[in-house]
Amino acid sequence: MKRIYTILLSVGLVAGSCTNLLDPNPVDLLTDDVVLNEAKDVPNVEIGLYSAFRPIIPSVVIAGDATSDMLIHNGTFSQFRELGNKQITSANASVTALWGSIYNTIYIANFILERLPTVEGVPTATRDRVMGSAHFLRGYAYFVALTTYGGVPMVTTTSIETNRNIARATESDILDLILDDYQDALGQLPQDPTSVAFAGEFAVRAAMAKYYLYTQDWVNAELFATQVITSNQYTLEADFSDLVLTDFTDEAIFEVGYTLADDPGTNGTIGLNNLFVGRREIIPSNQEVVALASIESGDRFASIVFDANLLGGSDNGWSVAKYGTADQDNNNVVVMRLGEIYLIRAEARAQQNKINGASGAQGDINMLRTRANAPTVGSVTQSQMLQLLEDERRYELAYEGHRWYDLVRTDRAKVVMPAFNANWKNTYELWPIPQREILNNPALVGNQNPGY
Repeated sequence: MKRIYTILLSVGLVAGSCTNLLDPNPVDLLTDDVVLNEAKDVPNVEIGLYSAFRPIIPSVVIAGDATSDMLIHNGTFSQFRELGNKQITSANASVTALWGSIYNTIYIANFILERLPTVEGVPTATRDRVMGSAHFLRGYAYFVALTTYGGVPMVTTTSIETNRNIARATESDILDLILDDYQDALGQLPQDPTSVAFAGEFAVRAAMAKYYLYTQDWVNAELFATQVITSNQYTLEADFSDLVLTDFTDEAIFEVGYTLADDPGTNGTIGLNNLFVGRREIIPSNQEVVALASIESGDRFASIVFDANLLGGSDNGWSVAKYGTADQDNNNVVVMRLGEIYLIRAEARAQQNKINGASGAQGDINMLRTRANAPTVGSVTQSQMLQLLEDERRYELAYEGHRWYDLVRTDRAKVVMPAFNANWKNTYELWPIPQREILNNPALVGNQNPGY
């Protein structure tokens, strides 16, 4: 077992998932009096920040792969039926849960950024690390919010009076905040953290590579991806199946970890093992099974597993294999790993017409093809390479929550998704603002995403 630490929720620090996070319960206002008065309180606050952040990532897996063509509904929960049938509503529990986790993280990060500079006796290195973590995790939370919901309320304070009536910011304003947070985090986190369950310097640089990929700044996307690849901090696993069966692999840059005591396996909204294996609420689509079984996918087929005993009705017998139970060594959820960074660099290079050769997109994609025992890619055109990269991300990053976001950012959802499900409409390129938030925040009334 490689889960080598324990995460504890600080009392009164983390609001429940059903709390309106823009108007937190009064107990949250007491955190500056109870939790962060002196230097000895800092470790618990730091742990509380990571504890708040962790539910975001399994929710992203559900958003990225259940909204797209990777998963189909196979159970009884209405939230997953809506995602599978492409009939998403603003009352969807998955939509609400992700929003809540995002703003829970943002609220605690804001608390740290407001309070920690005033606490005496905190060693400089500790203060820098925790402040850097707050900036980074707030920036990442806003990145998820922006790519999932579009422009969202930009909450940068813990003031209830300010936050109870706050409108949606523009996408450009949120992008500016994300980049500012990432830049503030640069140089503040350790280059080699004690565990990749905590963000380090290269997690920030990897996130910046992804940010620039999404904003189509190909030069900077390539630059930051190269910094991570050449850092010598991470190496591709020799056997792809290790990525499926093992936590804290050699290529993990940042992942959310769990212990026997806090594994979310029974959580009906974000417990991935429960959803994929226990209840089988959502299972691999037939189209994805075919894709992963292709020669080009190679060993990436290990991301799914078949059991003939499960066949029947709409159940095709396939299950996602990546997320184990609490007593297995694969219940963590990856935020970023080296394989994704090679794909980011390959796409950035392809968009700059650096297609073929070892220093082009061809070299990067073939690193992953070789590891997967799949046929390597020869000389191709730019358009061919971009299609290969779309497919390669589908194989390499299966069930890590990327597919829907990839199809939307490349403007391919409107081509791919109607062929998968006739109910698809362009509305679903964003999730709706949760109805609960609109009811509780007057500034959101009349500002729902189009089509909901």
